[in-house]
Order: sequence, then structure tokens, then C-alpha cells
Amino acid sequence: HAALSRRYVLCEVVSEDPRCRQCIEDRTLGLAVRDAIARVHGDYGLACCSISFTVKYLNAYTGTVLLRCRKDSYRLLCSALPFVRYLESRAQRYPCFLNTLHVGGTIRTCQKFLIQYNRTQLLRLLQNCTNEEERQCIQKSLLSCSLTEEQSQSGDEEEDDGTE
Repeated sequence: HAALSRRYVLCEVVSEDPRCRQCIEDRTLGLAVRDAIARVHGDYGLACCSISFTVKYLNAYTGTVLLRCRKDSYRLLCSALPFVRYLESRAQRYPCFLNTLHVGGTIRTCQKFLIQYNRTQLLRLLQNCTNEEERQCIQKSLLSCSLTEEQSQSGDEEEDDGTE
């Protein structure tokens, strides 16, 4: 069963260019990550990481990305992520970088981490509010940070081995 062990790497795409969000797609991101792995670790590293590597989840609006790889190659993957310098779409290059937030053994642990992370970020925003309207918007967002039972039954967890 060890062959099925996987790691999920939760990242955020950070870019100064607002147009970068428009080109965040599974394929574009997957190619950028594979290119970085090849540059850092060569053909051998790319071959190791490519087995079961996939962009499992992507939210272009928030820039949140969940990558899946084999447990025995996640260190190769993580060490190459800082070398993703841009995303390319329609012959345009948008400078960006990937900020690794969390590495987990299941999608659910990554979801739980993301909820806490978002809550912390929103609390920081709340402390810097300039008016009551902003404050109320952020408080409403904070209250919506939860993981419902319905989400946990999504079926994505079936392939996980449950190791942390």
C-alpha cells in the first residue's frame, strides 16, 4: 500500500500583475511546475515527480493551488517550487511565484489548514480596517470560514491513505 502514499502541497500564486490570475489554469500551472522541476533536478527529478503529479485543485480567484505527488518525491517537488517565476499563457509571461502554505497527507488536512490560514488573514485585515463598512464585510467573511460535513463527503478522500 506504500506505493499509494501521496502528499498534497497547498500553495498560493502570488503576483503583482492582476492579469496573472486570468491565466491560472491547471495545464499552465502544471507546465510551469514541471519546467521548474526539470531545471532544478534534471530529467531524473522530473521523471520521479511526474509519477502521479497532478494539479488537484485550483482557484484562480484566490490563487489557491493544491498539487498532488507521490510521498517519496514531494521534497523534490517542494524544492523546485521557488523556481517557478512566471506563468505563460497565449505567448504572454506573467511574473509570479508560488508560496507553499502547507504539505499534508490528505486533501482534508489541507482544507483544514486553509480554513485556519484564511481566518488568520481575515483577522489581520480586520485589525487594519479604516471604516465600519469594511469591518462588517470582513466579520461576515470570518463567520463563513468553516468546513461542513457535506464537503467532507465529496469522495476526493477515497484515494488517500490517511497518513499525515
